Amino acid sequence: MMNVAVVGCGRWGVNYVRIFEELTSTRVDWAFDKDELSLKRLVHRFPTVKAAKTINEILNCPDIDAVVVATPAAEHYEVVRKCLLAGKHVLVEKPVALTIEDTEEMIELAAAKKKILMVGHTFIFNSGIKTLKNFLRDDSFGKIYYLHATRTNMGPIRHDVNAIWDLAPHDVSIFNFLLDKTPDWVSATGVKLFENGREDVGFITLGYPDNVIANIHVSWADPYKVREVVAVGSRRRITFNDLDSLERVKVFDKGVIKDTEAESFGEFRLLMRDGDIMSPRVETTEPLKEQCLHFIDCVSNNRNPVSDGLMGLDVVKAMLAVDESLKMQGAPVQTARLGARA
Repeated sequence: MMNVAVVGCGRWGVNYVRIFEELTSTRVDWAFDKDELSLKRLVHRFPTVKAAKTINEILNCPDIDAVVVATPAAEHYEVVRKCLLAGKHVLVEKPVALTIEDTEEMIELAAAKKKILMVGHTFIFNSGIKTLKNFLRDDSFGKIYYLHATRTNMGPIRHDVNAIWDLAPHDVSIFNFLLDKTPDWVSATGVKLFENGREDVGFITLGYPDNVIANIHVSWADPYKVREVVAVGSRRRITFNDLDSLERVKVFDKGVIKDTEAESFGEFRLLMRDGDIMSPRVETTEPLKEQCLHFIDCVSNNRNPVSDGLMGLDVVKAMLAVDESLKMQGAPVQTARLGARA
């Protein structure tokens, strides 16, 4: 039985408690939040969970094996560092931190303490995204041309980060996961609509190796909720719609191919191919639960997580490049300037 504590009792913290309490191999012993009302609500819903007065009460408990950190992003570094120093395994919500230096220190500390550090990039545990990746790997997809993602809704508006840092890390992690690569450069523009000092809308372009372009549109000021990822290749186009419970993934057997039999240079060199549309069966699972199960497996068997600290670092580097590009009104920023991994 793995004993877990949860630090941060907001929406995500409550979901983590629910899942770890549902699983037979784990138990949530403690929870802590600086907001006493949030903590009170959580322990009222889960009476077996004890309310800690301070985070040290959790860290000094020898029975706690792992800590889930679901605090605001600005607090991740401080909380995760304390947990690792106390010898606890850590599952931290995305983004892992807000700077490269803090993230690298957390990775090094986890290695020194021989503890698991996993980042909650939940969408790579989504069965629809896994299905999409399988299709991209198949020869029938052809050459990857570009990807784009839309993540919009009317709120909720956060007060610790802007809409770009709140929403775009999901799609950066998805793109990195689908392509098994990290972007070479980033360009971004955004608008502060509500005069709150933070971007409420963002448009991001990422340039990946092999001339693959990826685009992200995020907003918490859009009346239409969208959660979509599209991959366009030379032979197929695939869409993932996380809000469509019936047809979450659609494969369009359509593409543009070169006419290798053209008799002269002046002839039309491209042929349009218009085929069938199919919707493959996608397993119905809860991504957050799959993520938690993966964390348990990694802790129990000393395995490196799919969404480890290095993956989290790649996302942070891309997001910091976004910040630089925003300051320069969309000018491209080379991620190599930020020490991105090859």
